[in-house]
Amino acid sequence: MKVEFAPLNIPLARRLQTAAVLQWVLSFLLLACNSEHSYHNDGSHCQVLARCQARWPLCVSFPTVRGGRCWYQPISQVCIGIIVILIIHNYWFLYVPYMTWLYFDWRTPEQGGRRSNWVRSWTVWRYFKDYFPIHLIKTWDLDPSHNYIFGFHPHGVLVAGAFGNFCTNYSDFEQLFPGFTAYLHVLPFWFRCPLFREYLMSSGPVSVSKKSVSHVLSKEGGGNISVIVLGGAEESLDAHPGKFTLFIRQRKGFVKIALTHGASLVPVFSFGENELFKQVNNPEGSWLRTVQERLQKIMGFALPLFHARGIFQYNFGLMPYRKPIHTVVGRPIPVHQTLHPTTEQIEELHHTYMEELKKLFEAHKRKYGIPEHETLIFK
Repeated sequence: MKVEFAPLNIPLARRLQTAAVLQWVLSFLLLACNSEHSYHNDGSHCQVLARCQARWPLCVSFPTVRGGRCWYQPISQVCIGIIVILIIHNYWFLYVPYMTWLYFDWRTPEQGGRRSNWVRSWTVWRYFKDYFPIHLIKTWDLDPSHNYIFGFHPHGVLVAGAFGNFCTNYSDFEQLFPGFTAYLHVLPFWFRCPLFREYLMSSGPVSVSKKSVSHVLSKEGGGNISVIVLGGAEESLDAHPGKFTLFIRQRKGFVKIALTHGASLVPVFSFGENELFKQVNNPEGSWLRTVQERLQKIMGFALPLFHARGIFQYNFGLMPYRKPIHTVVGRPIPVHQTLHPTTEQIEELHHTYMEELKKLFEAHKRKYGIPEHETLIFK
């Protein structure tokens, strides 16, 4: 295979874009996993299931879910190691205040988090956005006196569109949706790593626990949006270029919580999300897919074997391709508050959501180069 190297006269701006995305990708690789979430079908308590998704195929230390706990590895070891070193060398004036702070701050990710406009405005995120580039498109006006749930699709491999649009100040979110605050919900595991949790919260993510989602949707005055990537780890295994398979048929907990709080549901489709990486071919029934699915069920993580381009060449590597991402926000589905929704009400609203999502995809697919015959596949 002939390797195609990047030319030496690439503009500085493009080099900075590559560097920005590299540091973002490395944050996933150093984690060795991207913890995903999905709402349990039992809407009675909207249980969050850990889906620790392995991202670095050469790493021998994977997180697993055992006994209801997610045993996370490298990044937590590094963060905890720093605390241990401070203790061993008796830097009490550093670790005692921080551990005290951690004790009283433990529930913050479930109480709206602690975002920093300074961090969200770092120039690195502007270069990150321009690398692909990432675009946010509004199709319908939202009422800032109400709260909403954005169902984000598809998951893709690294969910770049969700981060770029809702965790930085360089998207068009504030201009398109004035008066709103978006909260990207991620697995609580991310917030259990000392030190790292502070950096993560500064970009705006919050926990995806029921308590956290309820906190956002219960805020008086409206203007709050819970952004939930509904497909989870299972969907990442089908994140192939040109494919549009969504794992949503069994995802009904978000519907119940929407009914409970009277929060309107808004389907969001991110065109281009699945084009950023290629995966080793893993059709259903193949030995690879069988192994991936068994690992997911037994160990609690999915293992998409992805690849794309490199830093200095275009043939192989773990850097995403420069493919545009167009995140289209659809029409809101009004939801009447029902404190104790029945199964029939949940099923009806869930069906309506899937139909609106399909309409959104069909209405915009031609704009973004998707052939007429392609359609969404719900699993």
